Amino acid sequence: MTKISAVIITKNEEANIERCLKSLHWTDEIVVVDSGSTDATLEICKRYGCKIVETKWLGYGKTKQLAVNSASHDWILSIDADEEVSPESIEIIKDAVANGKHKAYKVQIKSFYLGKLINHSGWGNEFKLRIFNKRYGNYNDAPVHETVLIEGEKPKLNAVFYHHTYPTLEKQCEKINRYSTLQGKQIFDKGKNYPLVLSPIFALNKFVTMYFFKLGFLDGKEGFILAFTSSCGVFMKYAKYWKLKRDKKIKKVN
Repeated sequence: MTKISAVIITKNEEANIERCLKSLHWTDEIVVVDSGSTDATLEICKRYGCKIVETKWLGYGKTKQLAVNSASHDWILSIDADEEVSPESIEIIKDAVANGKHKAYKVQIKSFYLGKLINHSGWGNEFKLRIFNKRYGNYNDAPVHETVLIEGEKPKLNAVFYHHTYPTLEKQCEKINRYSTLQGKQIFDKGKNYPLVLSPIFALNKFVTMYFFKLGFLDGKEGFILAFTSSCGVFMKYAKYWKLKRDKKIKKVN
């Protein structure tokens, strides 16, 4: 039987990690790479017999690379701490891996926002590469929005991961702040040139796309809030990029 290692990166995920681990009981190994949790995350992981690797934060891409490299088995199931594998997906994933026809597979991500399952807004039909053979690929070095670099066809499985994202607006604001900082720096490091005046235009485009073109209005009030807060995240990303660019100019002058 082909063995599978599940890999997770964590930091202060005590509210989510047990649900995730319970959904992975069928895997042959669970690897947790933790970046300084100060809550009960690691205690919970130890109860489930996880292989734990502790490290400073390396960025999303490099931290997930470490998780994959720490796995004992070639086949990797990569999952976020706030996700869970649906019970119906277990045999589908096992069969695909045992078949060995492809080097990687995508699974469907179905997300909850403020406790409600979102079926539109660009979230309703999202597939991500989460199952792959590490002999043929691994994550890139991107500090945010990391991807698995692997050649060949990557078919979609009829498998679902449930994503329990943002149970509160406070949690979403925390993540927007963290992500926009990383994304702003990423744009700055690439030497891009975006005038500040474009920031609200990019933000408005995000809202219109999610709420109207991707039918976010069908997700009710939650769809409206999601589109608006997502547009705020876009604005903050470019505003933080602009500040980095401004501070560089000031430093040169001084």
